[in-house]
Amino acid sequence: MTYAAHRRIIDADSHVIELDDFLSSFADPADRALIPPMDAQTELPVVPEGLARGRELFARRQSDPETMAKFETHLLDAHRSGWNRIGAFDPQERSHCLDLLGFELQLILPTFSFHQIAHCKEPRVLEAGARTLNRAMGAFCAHDPRLRAIGYIPLSLGPEIAIALMDRGFLEGCYTFMVDTNEPDASARSFTHPDFDPVWARFQDAGVPFVVHIAVNGHYQAISPSFLNNGHRSAPSSADAPSGALGLLTLKNSAELFLSAMIFDGVFERFPGLKGISMEHGCVWLPSWLRAIDTAAHSLRKLQPQLADRELRPSEVVRRSLRFAPFAGEPLGWVIENVGPELLVFGSDYPHPEGTSNPIERFEATLTNCDQATLDAFYYGNMESVMGEAIVSDSASGG
Repeated sequence: MTYAAHRRIIDADSHVIELDDFLSSFADPADRALIPPMDAQTELPVVPEGLARGRELFARRQSDPETMAKFETHLLDAHRSGWNRIGAFDPQERSHCLDLLGFELQLILPTFSFHQIAHCKEPRVLEAGARTLNRAMGAFCAHDPRLRAIGYIPLSLGPEIAIALMDRGFLEGCYTFMVDTNEPDASARSFTHPDFDPVWARFQDAGVPFVVHIAVNGHYQAISPSFLNNGHRSAPSSADAPSGALGLLTLKNSAELFLSAMIFDGVFERFPGLKGISMEHGCVWLPSWLRAIDTAAHSLRKLQPQLADRELRPSEVVRRSLRFAPFAGEPLGWVIENVGPELLVFGSDYPHPEGTSNPIERFEATLTNCDQATLDAFYYGNMESVMGEAIVSDSASGG
């Protein structure tokens, strides 16, 4: 029996744990000279010993059925190094992993390779890195229609470059793309400016949802560093891991602002077919946010004319256009009671440790009062509503 057992599941959030040659193997010669090595970035430090051990264990699994069987038994052991888990960096082994999990579809995002290129200040380096990342992600998923590659479009490079990267990324196998939730340059255009309409039109026309992910926050700083100078010892953190309780509390801030701006500035009104998925921003904030955006739009409709005479209230736009992948352990039942059953989607975060060693069990412990229709929506139906029945059916049939 698979891990999913009787459930139909679309996994909205999973990752590849790349080896250090992931980008260099797929880069054009001119781009390869620009892209920094994976261990040059400090957002998510690379552990050479972990890389070496991952390669060693992969080789053993491929040559020794008994070793593979042991790893299969402990498939979801979140205490293992990411590089050590089945399908972390090898495409064919990832398909085997999906067979064991029993998920019908899995969206795949980068890990180290994103940080390898996303923090480069030189625009041409960022463009070369994003172009290469998208090709590498597409190649990882190309052999299996159940695997859907999520690339990266740095909107800060402007709409023209973004469109060029999208078009090439689609051709080279990406299903869709992550976008930054913050423009750090205060003098630059908002991503909701009409100049960016061709980008949102491209997502709509392709019939794919854009992705916002906690790691792709445009260097947004929710907490002033002074809050850490509080006389208490703080646990170290890196990359997208929250810096203590304040970090966990504000994890959603950048996405909340971005999605609110997309609604208030009329992007979803101009592109009613546009869809989006929020990953690893949690879900406990959704009930108050839905009420807050409706209140803000109503209160300021006379001062901001663009908020008046909208066909849908902001909260109705959210229900039509957006989905949210919660963390295992959040009170999903309470959230659903307050926002309805159509917003939340299942994400394993495999093979990242935040996904826990049993996400289904963790989620269902909080869904005890939900009927089967609500469970089906969470595991499958809500993702189908933003991806489209045709693409899901194609994946399920292997076509």
